[in-house]
Amino acid sequence: MENTLDQRVKTTKSQKWVLASTSIGQLLESMDVSFISFAMSSIIVGLNISAGAAGMLSTVTTFGSLLGGIIFGLLADRFGRVKILTYTIFIFAISTASIMFAQNFITFLILRFCVGLGTGGEYGTGVAMICESFKKKELGKSVSFTTIGGQIGSMLAALLSALVIPLFGWRALFLVGIIPIFFAFVIRRHLKESEEFVDTMKRPDRPKVSIKKLFATPKLAYQTVALIVMVIVQIAGYYGLINWLPSIMQKKLGLSVSGSALWTIVTICGMSLGMFAFGNVLDKLGPRKAFGIFLLVSAIAVYGVTLAFNGFTLLLAATILGFFSDGMYGGYGTVISRLYPTEIRSTANNFIIGVGRSIGGFSPAIIGLIMEHHSLWVVMGMLSILYLISFCSMMSIPSFKELAKTK
Repeated sequence: MENTLDQRVKTTKSQKWVLASTSIGQLLESMDVSFISFAMSSIIVGLNISAGAAGMLSTVTTFGSLLGGIIFGLLADRFGRVKILTYTIFIFAISTASIMFAQNFITFLILRFCVGLGTGGEYGTGVAMICESFKKKELGKSVSFTTIGGQIGSMLAALLSALVIPLFGWRALFLVGIIPIFFAFVIRRHLKESEEFVDTMKRPDRPKVSIKKLFATPKLAYQTVALIVMVIVQIAGYYGLINWLPSIMQKKLGLSVSGSALWTIVTICGMSLGMFAFGNVLDKLGPRKAFGIFLLVSAIAVYGVTLAFNGFTLLLAATILGFFSDGMYGGYGTVISRLYPTEIRSTANNFIIGVGRSIGGFSPAIIGLIMEHHSLWVVMGMLSILYLISFCSMMSIPSFKELAKTK
């Protein structure tokens, strides 16, 4: 496996550390963030809060992620990726572990906001490091490889939850979140800034880092907004399906699969395979064709869920949908990093992904409201339209054609 990866990516020692650090960083971030999903019922009882209040814990994390993405994206472009990546890991690790001692809802809410601050800054910083360390023809595979780490983190969170909560309670689960701190020390010892970033820092005419740079011209402003629309659809599809498909399975087929290990493992494996496949397709065909294929297939694949007639066919349909709809996630970091210059690369990634996450994160609530008054066909039809909107947004970005020529 390692030899195969070396042959494909032709990694140097420095590149291996970049790839390993960003992959493990995504894994640990996803693990810490996912703990709350598996401990929610215990938290509601332990803190004596309502379901609505419990939902705010996830919402405040999303807004913390947006603010953290903006702040740490700017700082990473100003002071360096390695330093800021280390700080963000410290923030979300310490905040997660501190939840063990939270005695009331307000304290829990503040700590979850801090978790969001750290995780929001980690993504764009790590992606920028990859894109400054690998050749253009290797970026799709490299970035997608790190996003698979996030999926493994979700599975690890599910496994740890099943082991820790019954034996030691939900508070002990969050204490496990301290582990990333040790990883942060490893990062500082072995990672160095890329030559590309160092050279940019030394330029006497280096422009000032600012979010305004993402909207400097009408063409650039349109590109930024179109990419945000694409990320909104990506996140809306992911959170909408991952939150509602288990319930749909129960309601449609009378199956009790919500929270089962089989559901989690199979769907996440489908997503991970999709990410790996998309990265290879992106490197070979360019982003325009890669996104085009996956978006159009996703627009069709959503209807497979409505046609399922038993547990196996529904799980199969969901896995295929996850392969195509969630396989694209790593591609956004790749194209954003290529479309924006080094001096605002981390800012662009964190801002675009952060805004997309914040807006797209409302999809579970919206889908829930739609399902109260309409059939499953209507819900899937709306998701299908969203993927078509994303396809049109992608096709309307002029720079995507240029990326295809320089892949």
